[in-house]
Amino acid sequence: MDFELSQDHKVLRDSVRDFVVKEVKPLARQIDEEHAVPDALVRKMAELGLLGSYLPQEYGGAGLDTLSYAIVVEEVSKACASSGVVISAHTSLACDPIYRFGTEEQKRRWLTPLASGEVIGCFLLSEPGSGSDAASISTTYRRDGDYFVISGSKIFITNGGYRGTGIVFATSDRSLKHKGISAFIVDLASPGVEILRNEKKLGIRGSFTTAFALDGVRVPAENLLGSEGQGFRVAMETLNGGRIGIAAQALGIAEGAFALALSYSKERRQFGAPISDLQGIQFKLADMYLRIESSRLATYKAACVKDAGGSYAFESAVAKLLASETATYVTKEAIQIHGGYGYVEEYEVERMYRDAKITEIYEGTSEVQRVIIAKHLLQA
Repeated sequence: MDFELSQDHKVLRDSVRDFVVKEVKPLARQIDEEHAVPDALVRKMAELGLLGSYLPQEYGGAGLDTLSYAIVVEEVSKACASSGVVISAHTSLACDPIYRFGTEEQKRRWLTPLASGEVIGCFLLSEPGSGSDAASISTTYRRDGDYFVISGSKIFITNGGYRGTGIVFATSDRSLKHKGISAFIVDLASPGVEILRNEKKLGIRGSFTTAFALDGVRVPAENLLGSEGQGFRVAMETLNGGRIGIAAQALGIAEGAFALALSYSKERRQFGAPISDLQGIQFKLADMYLRIESSRLATYKAACVKDAGGSYAFESAVAKLLASETATYVTKEAIQIHGGYGYVEEYEVERMYRDAKITEIYEGTSEVQRVIIAKHLLQA
């Protein structure tokens, strides 16, 4: 058992880290204040291959593995969680289901522009009345010749504001619950797709979180992803992989905040000495580090299990739960170490604290992760 990254993974990490220092970190505050990741930065991330990291080269991807993808999201999120989640949602929630469930024709048509960043992808599952209970969605579809017609509403759609490629979930009959749900690949610039609003949020302000109305959207029959009635499976398996991305995002946020707190504790002087000399601060730093290292091991393990082709629902739930709660804990403690300065916008830990909270909520709340973990333990 080797806990060291391979040389290839180290080279990737260092390359992304250098890119982040030069291109992402200088824009992080602007992204938060202006509620947008600049299109130019998204293009640069795409040019570096960050938007199609583990897609095969034949579909325009970089041909890497899931661990590489986790490292990418982690490194970007250390500086800017908004930019990190643009990559994560695009890759895990839009590219992955097409790659895993799509036909060869669908892969070649849709994955190439996604991998290149020509379009940005998203995942349209959540609704005003359906969050954790995904089987209760009310968006409907019906067959009309060579088309499916979709009507309903979706909320909290990360990357939705780009109006790119969406994986849309709808039901043919609500009484069938999960058995009636199907998944469709939809061009969100299609007639009948309306953006109602982009939410103003506590954190990850630079990423789009969009509400949609779908009014008789006509989708070609060949855009059905998988078979009819398979949509719930598509959604759940996609979220299993997506949680690795969110774990990596949370890990990156925690690491970024820890580095700032550690540095500040050495520079800030009180009572005639650096505050790092105080045992109370030392205990905080030790606890922060322990949680980060535990989260890193869990996140990398989940990625490796996915790469090995095994079942990874349990591992991804563990990683997502541990890393997200680590992010909120570490960023809170980072503010405490900074004292009053940690509460003002000039110091980055304030933004990181706001960014961290969402990782406990989206792609399955912490409560849902505990249900998944407990169910697995009881059935094992």
